Amino acid sequence: MSTEILFHTIFPHEASKTWVVFVHGAGGSSAIWFRQLKAYKKEYNVLLLDLRGHGKSNNLLQNFVDNNYSFNNVSKDIIDVLDHNNITSAHFVGISLGTILIRNIAEIAPQYVSSMVLGGAVTRFNTRSNTLVYLGNIFKHFLPYMWLYRLFAFIMMPKKRHKESRLLFVREAKRLCQKEFIKWFKLAMDVNPLMQYFKEKDIDIPILYIMGKEDHMFLGPVKEMVKRHKNSVLQTIHHCGHVCNVERPDLFNQHSLAFIAQQNR
Repeated sequence: MSTEILFHTIFPHEASKTWVVFVHGAGGSSAIWFRQLKAYKKEYNVLLLDLRGHGKSNNLLQNFVDNNYSFNNVSKDIIDVLDHNNITSAHFVGISLGTILIRNIAEIAPQYVSSMVLGGAVTRFNTRSNTLVYLGNIFKHFLPYMWLYRLFAFIMMPKKRHKESRLLFVREAKRLCQKEFIKWFKLAMDVNPLMQYFKEKDIDIPILYIMGKEDHMFLGPVKEMVKRHKNSVLQTIHHCGHVCNVERPDLFNQHSLAFIAQQNR
């Protein structure tokens, strides 16, 4: 177990015993869920957390220096938070790289996961994203990480209506230090082998994918995944890019809350 627990905030519900845990992506923080919090607090107990080196967990960085940054270790950070708060199972809601962590928790500790809502899900890097990761790996020690992050954010979210979510992620990423960015960047290079394993293996836990129609880097691979897995469904949102919980929170909340309510029947 980690020597310290990730920074997190809980919002208890007076009547419900059901928990919903939100997991942000690389370079973000729990602040990206500000448009979900009000709607979810009305129905469920809510847990928000900041991943290692992100948001208010950045002051815990020293305690994780000697840890290998693997998907298993970062997933176990989240499990430690659940154990710390005596949460034995929850519905998980994630965005971007956070969706991989949720899927990984479902693999290594499925008893914690009642269902998964995976927004802007990363299920495979396509040729364009692989090229970005390859170039970023070459230049990560030479260029300021914010240059690379701004470039990636623009390529992933290029349209005018993506501007708010693009700026939000860039603003949150400024809290990372260069060394931390490099560690998470190296972690991203492990995505394809892990996701190939997940693609081949179906899972009994219900999954809702919520994707923007304009999420040009990740929507195609998600469609392939859903065709293969019987417990997966896909909702796409028009006029929306990668960060669908920020760009279209009304529909994101509508689809995700209806899905979770269905699982609780």
